Amino acid sequence: MRLLLKWLLGACALLAIAHVYNGVQIGNFHVALLAAVLLAFLNTVLRPLLILLTFPVTVLTLGLFLFVINALVFWLAANMLNGFVVLSFGAALVGSLLYTGLNMVINSALERLLPR
Repeated sequence: MRLLLKWLLGACALLAIAHVYNGVQIGNFHVALLAAVLLAFLNTVLRPLLILLTFPVTVLTLGLFLFVINALVFWLAANMLNGFVVLSFGAALVGSLLYTGLNMVINSALERLLPR
């Protein structure tokens, strides 16, 4: 139940980002659902590998390179899915920051409403 709710709320977060920020465009709720699943998959599989490979750069930049990794994953998801458009790398950076912030709020709210 919790996973399904996170998936639906993640899709709503993507739609909210597309509504508020012009650099990210999502066709419809169906595309947002697919994008939420794809982002979760890429963040689970690809992001740790990218962090491991770029660890020296991340240390040198005091962790700021993690923002670039998040933007790359967000941009990759947009390039893999029709109907999910990110206009530039800067838009991917802003979109990934907004998506991460909204996901933090969603996870915090779900933890309070549905404790494990």
